[in-house]
Amino acid sequence: MSSLNPAILTWARTTAGLSLEEGARAIGLKDAYGLAGAELLDVLERGENEPSRPLLVKMSKAYRRPLLVFYLAAPPKSGDRGQDFRTVPGAAPPLFDPDLDALLRDIKARHSIVKSLQEDLEAGPVPFIGSVSMDIPVEELAERIVRNLNFGVEEFHQARTIESAFFYLRSKIEEAGVFVLLAGNLGSHHTNIPADTFRGFAIADPVAPFILVNDQDAKQAWAFTALHELVHLWLGTTGVSGGNADAKIERFCNDVAGEILLPSQNMDGLPAEMARSTLDKAIAHISEFAHSRNVSRGMAAYRAYRAGIISEAMWIRLSDHFKQEWIASKAKLSQKPKQTQGGPSYYVVRRHRIGAALLELVSNSLRDGNITYTKAGKVLGVKPMNVDLLLRSTAGVR
Repeated sequence: MSSLNPAILTWARTTAGLSLEEGARAIGLKDAYGLAGAELLDVLERGENEPSRPLLVKMSKAYRRPLLVFYLAAPPKSGDRGQDFRTVPGAAPPLFDPDLDALLRDIKARHSIVKSLQEDLEAGPVPFIGSVSMDIPVEELAERIVRNLNFGVEEFHQARTIESAFFYLRSKIEEAGVFVLLAGNLGSHHTNIPADTFRGFAIADPVAPFILVNDQDAKQAWAFTALHELVHLWLGTTGVSGGNADAKIERFCNDVAGEILLPSQNMDGLPAEMARSTLDKAIAHISEFAHSRNVSRGMAAYRAYRAGIISEAMWIRLSDHFKQEWIASKAKLSQKPKQTQGGPSYYVVRRHRIGAALLELVSNSLRDGNITYTKAGKVLGVKPMNVDLLLRSTAGVR
């Protein structure tokens, strides 16, 4: 009798989003014994033959699963990653994305270590987690969040660059007790997860609340996503968010985030005649308005629509135009030769992706002997031997 449960082989392949043919190609299973590679894989998954250890190692890499999982008695249950806010009730679920699934597993693993450290430090709960419901008016919740963060919208608007505006907001969120990470792949550009797949992820844990922002999205969108996820924390809802604004909770989070970054009283910066503008003129008005306030054009268009300045049809046209421009700019950028010199170092980039709050927690925990370098590397996303290099010169990181 096989020592492996063949159901795990099927589970690992299908949860990686691969067909039998794709799975066979991914693990390099070639035709043999008169059978195609896919047929040989099917034989293994039906338990009629047992994979060798080298083949299991290939499966582990191709399916992005720990090798240990193949020796479990039964396929593991899906981890509790909260709700999927990318869908509306009754709609088909989004297509499975193995890279997103792997990224969220990694974030959950990091979170579990951080929560343990916070509990060791006897850190009290962050008081606003789960403190409100969607019955609260949008403007009232936006005002509460602004007060809680001590956030200055004018300071955000007047920041020198999009990046500095985001890092100002991020510092305010982290000072309020929330860890804010930037990540949109598994450590390689080959696994980049587009913003169409997910924009953000929130873990509404009172002791160690997390916000993940997909850094594959436009930098202009990072602040809006961070605030959108922060609203999820105030609501006490854990889950992954995307571009779908049809779900009631997503509309609510969008409206609150928009009210914080572009308060209703500030929308008079857009001309009233925009309601009758051509698409080209509307693009010009929205682009100038957004650029001067360090927000994305898509977010500015959404606020204009919600404020009644433009019609829903114009908002949809503008959103589609800005999206297509973004896709084209990403494609153009990917065709440029990579620079071999210049620009920030790997560790500088990594520190900004991790954030000051997490870096400080890990640094203090190492100093006090509360965490090993292995676990520190897991939290920071680097090898244990590189932890000290990453933590060096962290002053000014936001």
